Amino acid sequence: MSTVKFYDREFTSRLLIGTARYPSPKIMQEAIRAAKSQIVTVSVRRESAGGKAGSAFWSLIRELDVTVLPNTAGCRSVREAVTTAKLARELFGTPWIKLEVIADDETLQPDVVGLVEAAAILVKDGFEVFPYTTEDLSVAQRLVDAGCRVVMPWASPIGSARGIVNRSALKLMRERLPDITLVVDAGLGAPSHAAQAMELGYDAVLLNTAVSQAADPVAMAGAFRLAVEAGRDGFAAGLMDARDFASPSTPVVGTPFWHAVS
Repeated sequence: MSTVKFYDREFTSRLLIGTARYPSPKIMQEAIRAAKSQIVTVSVRRESAGGKAGSAFWSLIRELDVTVLPNTAGCRSVREAVTTAKLARELFGTPWIKLEVIADDETLQPDVVGLVEAAAILVKDGFEVFPYTTEDLSVAQRLVDAGCRVVMPWASPIGSARGIVNRSALKLMRERLPDITLVVDAGLGAPSHAAQAMELGYDAVLLNTAVSQAADPVAMAGAFRLAVEAGRDGFAAGLMDARDFASPSTPVVGTPFWHAVS
């Protein structure tokens, strides 16, 4: 079984999953198990709220025996994101942080300038940063230059379920950053979208809304797991290139033929 490496840790699952907006805590747990995810994202703000609700949620996560990837969701400035990341390190005892710096309330598009700045600050402070960004190659390269060994470009805006809207850009990013762990994060709405991302050679995908808001989150989590596995296997097997013309699957040369005898 192939593995995917996030910084210095290896995992067999290539499907990361979020923990927000499930119909119930029980369904959340069952969905994560159905996905066979080994890494789950957790909102720092949710956990830091404290009280019985926060403690109960953390107990549910511990029962799953998964690796926690805290995120800075909702942060709209470099200062806010850095402060939230430091709080996450104290709360969860991990140098991992999914870094989000949001520029626009409607599209939730990343503030790419602030993202690069915050990533550089956090890397220098010993964090292992998972930056959520757009499909822009120049931004991804700046994040790598800042010390990020994982980059997480979106397929399309968070929660849009539109799938990959700029396939060429994601393909180019994969080609130009062969040694970086790349995760498609946000915008995947169907298992086929996840398979397409994996067929491009991406190392993993991260989901939340497509599973948590499905009519049957548990069944959908299982469907995404299978799609991720199929997409990765297809990429590893070597996909044929698309063509602009037809090509017969059965060769004509050398095959027998008959003709009528008068």
